[in-house]
Amino acid sequence: MKYNILRRADHAAGLADAGLLAAIRDDLTRDGWTLLRGFGPSMAEFAGLVGTLCSRVTFDPARSHSSDRTQMVDAGLGPIGLHIENGNTPRCPDIVTFFAERAAFEGSQTTICDGAMLWQAFDGERKARWSQSMTVERVLPELLWKRYLANEHPAISHPEEVRMEHVLQFQQAVPGQSFELHEDGSLTYRLTLDPVRASVFSGARGFANAVLGPSHNYQPPRYRLADGSEVTAGEIEEIRAIAEDVTHEINWQDGDIAVLDNTRVMHGRRAIADADRNLFIGMGSL
Repeated sequence: MKYNILRRADHAAGLADAGLLAAIRDDLTRDGWTLLRGFGPSMAEFAGLVGTLCSRVTFDPARSHSSDRTQMVDAGLGPIGLHIENGNTPRCPDIVTFFAERAAFEGSQTTICDGAMLWQAFDGERKARWSQSMTVERVLPELLWKRYLANEHPAISHPEEVRMEHVLQFQQAVPGQSFELHEDGSLTYRLTLDPVRASVFSGARGFANAVLGPSHNYQPPRYRLADGSEVTAGEIEEIRAIAEDVTHEINWQDGDIAVLDNTRVMHGRRAIADADRNLFIGMGSL
């Protein structure tokens, strides 16, 4: 995978430069990601870029907001497995952007894995297995699922506004969902999705999902394929080993912005050795 860098010196108007936006889309189509370096953006400028790239912004309900379009990344200090952002939710973002306001001096490199390249590395048996649909099941606490629904449902804006009618409307709007509501307000949530998907930019099919990823702020999910078999820890480790051969790292510098095709490229993180860093995220759909 080519290490794409778009530099400030080539774009006079900064993050608002039309040529830059075209170059970002070209890189996303060709390689699935790109890195912007030397722009020295403010948080407001980063949020503006997110709004320009995404017609609709979405959020992770477990993260705190840094602006009306961005959130702070805070997932502990350990390594984070490869995943697409919000990959276990009914509306997976098309684009994910990261802004390293202050980069770590050591460690915490972001890992990048092209799901299309990973899919090509699978043998025939593994491709056949993962060509099935997959059901994700996990228990979500009341506050988190209501925060998510308040962001995704057009008729409400705050978790306290959520009613059962909104839950049922959202279930009907996005097929493949089912749930069981519990007395404590939590719910067991199930979502059926395709672990191999086509990129919204290139159309290339790739292994792009959250199976290898973290559950830092959530209960670890249970994955079951359409043939009824569960995804085991052993096969996850096998895929993780294959993925490492096509995984690259972003060694962050202050002010860097990475833009990822979230329907093709999975990302993760090496362990944090220097916790004095600020990383922010903005994501949404085209």
